[in-house]
Amino acid sequence: MTPPLPLIDQFNRQITYLRLSVTDRCDLRCTYCMPEKMQFLPRAEVLRLEELYDLARGFMDRGITKIRLTGGEPLVRRDVMQLITALGRHVGNELEELTLTTNATQLARHAADLALAGIRRVNVSLDTLDRQTFARLTRRDRLDDVLAGIAAAQDAGMQVKINTVALRNTNERQLPDLIAWAHHCGCDITLIEAMPLGKIDEDRADHYLPLTAVLDDLERRWTCVPSAHVTGGPARYFDVVETGGRLGMITPLTNNFCSGCNRIRVTATGQLYPCLGGGEKVDLRAALRSGDPAGNLSTSLDMAMRIKPERHGFRIDRAGQTPAQPRHMSVTGG
Repeated sequence: MTPPLPLIDQFNRQITYLRLSVTDRCDLRCTYCMPEKMQFLPRAEVLRLEELYDLARGFMDRGITKIRLTGGEPLVRRDVMQLITALGRHVGNELEELTLTTNATQLARHAADLALAGIRRVNVSLDTLDRQTFARLTRRDRLDDVLAGIAAAQDAGMQVKINTVALRNTNERQLPDLIAWAHHCGCDITLIEAMPLGKIDEDRADHYLPLTAVLDDLERRWTCVPSAHVTGGPARYFDVVETGGRLGMITPLTNNFCSGCNRIRVTATGQLYPCLGGGEKVDLRAALRSGDPAGNLSTSLDMAMRIKPERHGFRIDRAGQTPAQPRHMSVTGG
């Protein structure tokens, strides 16, 4: 059997990690992610589940070994378990890992089936344990559902990692308690700097919190030892001696991590974005629906490798100055 032709960009980075969005829709409205009255994509533009599967197979044929399903909220997609089950059959063969990023509102009812399908770990987006702060941030009172989802995932045997966006004057003072809680529950936790994607109802500069300042504060409280742990993503990790847990930090603005980038993102409409912070894209939906889907998909992937930029261009500015990328994170895939 001929080995897959690897995806290598012009900077000699091999791409082995696909973040595949199955929907741009979400049942929360996080203030830093989208406006309250978010205009979602017409359903007719979204790839069918069968097309998403064919797309994933095409990536596997080119050496992708890890797929993370994203959204929006992937578990709000109708019949999404059919896709997850089909992809799960490749775990241990073409795929080393199939994972999921979720807000966990729907996780309790899907946890057992996800584990059965071959998902061994999930990332859960959770920015606070305070119910009022949660409701204000997400514009929904769903904290109990999220906590139930985390518990159900752990009961089903999956590892849970908490992803937390650090926000000035919002959850800034709650971060130590959230970290301690996560470690007590047996979860790793990763803090993320807010990324300027899409127009929101607030000024991003008002809640941007550099993680250099957060780490300084945490090191006055705990012993944070740099860790060699890697997961294939952009986080750098620390072992927190006092809690016995692992803390990750994703710092797109204060500490650029692009030199080791191994991933690409595909939207639910089949648009491949080689860089989260760039506008370059390749239309894979057109390739899928052409007369030669396999050949045209492979050609499109080669094109994506040629246009993948060396690094992102994220910056946080006051409204009216340099705009953020116009597409929202929920469109690109988290």
